[in-house]
Amino acid sequence: MPLLNTASETQPEIAAWRRSLHSRPELLFDVHETAKFVAEKLTAFGCDEVVTGIGRTGIVGLIRGRHGEGPAIGLRADMDALPITEATGLPYASQVPGRMHACGHDGHTAMLLGAARHLCETRNFKGSVAVIFQPAEEGGGGGREMVEDGMMERFAIRQVFGLHNEPGVPVGRFSIRAGSFMAAYDEITITVTGRGGHAAMPHQTIDPIFIGAQIISALQGIVARNTDPVDALVVSITKFHAGDAMNVIPPSAELAGTVRTLSKDVREAAETRIRATVEGVAKALGGAASLDYVRKYPVTVNHEAETQIAIAAARDVMGEGSIETEAKPIMGAEDFAFMLEARPGAMIFIGNGDTAWCHNPEYDFNDEAIPVGVSYWVRLAEMLLKP
Repeated sequence: MPLLNTASETQPEIAAWRRSLHSRPELLFDVHETAKFVAEKLTAFGCDEVVTGIGRTGIVGLIRGRHGEGPAIGLRADMDALPITEATGLPYASQVPGRMHACGHDGHTAMLLGAARHLCETRNFKGSVAVIFQPAEEGGGGGREMVEDGMMERFAIRQVFGLHNEPGVPVGRFSIRAGSFMAAYDEITITVTGRGGHAAMPHQTIDPIFIGAQIISALQGIVARNTDPVDALVVSITKFHAGDAMNVIPPSAELAGTVRTLSKDVREAAETRIRATVEGVAKALGGAASLDYVRKYPVTVNHEAETQIAIAAARDVMGEGSIETEAKPIMGAEDFAFMLEARPGAMIFIGNGDTAWCHNPEYDFNDEAIPVGVSYWVRLAEMLLKP
């Protein structure tokens, strides 16, 4: 099965949906207008059930096949945008200051809607397809919320699949790997306490800025000297706030950032070493420091059997050479990981062409990828639920 004729023919219409969503971005769980748009489309397509409010503002549309009872599978898209000011200058650019679809969730939503319409029209499968539209992927853990709200049990979902666009990869190509595919994501906040004083008399102070700088350097030693070089660990301090005056050494400082890992063992070891380093460096320099370590998203782990099914579906749509099956793991995180902890499944990446990378003010989803994504979703569903 090559690209669906209907996916190519309806590409302009689906792109229009996407651009409408792009112009009206919403954040985290506050995706009420987006969710309303999705629910209205699913109802118009003829989904057998359209359930809103799952995981607060998530939506599931259930489509039953025409070949009788069978298992249910889940196909997931994310709906939320990012707190970024758009710099594309496009006619359909964000109309909401400080918000934009800078990760392609508008495209993910539109492609899954296109697939849902086709599946409602054809129903050439046995069992049920649950199309999942998730809020709050960008740091809110909407995937976890939908799982904890009983989504898998309510719709008897046996397997679950996700798709994300990948800038820099040609349209029509896919990438995937079995096992750890995307990193766990944790947030750290470090509070350094010293003793403030006059900037001309540093010997009478305990400088929290100096201590913070030493902590930053020491944290990189955990990556370089405490972690096996074949394992992956990224520690990034992205905030450093201290002081208000040019001539005053402040009494305290705050640092914050992220920790990313690809295995549970490295994640455990990283937290232990970061805490010891933060507290030890501060104490050695006469101050004190505390660490708030918050575990956000687990490692996104693709299951072997489901990865092979995803590969087969991608090849069936775009040909033998269309997919990288041993793609390098990505240190970005995905809360689809929570769904993969609840049910076997796989996340696949789809080429977005030569565009800016995600989370960039100049990023835009490539509408030429729409027929590819729609065709992939349909083929995957029909392969998994073959009569």
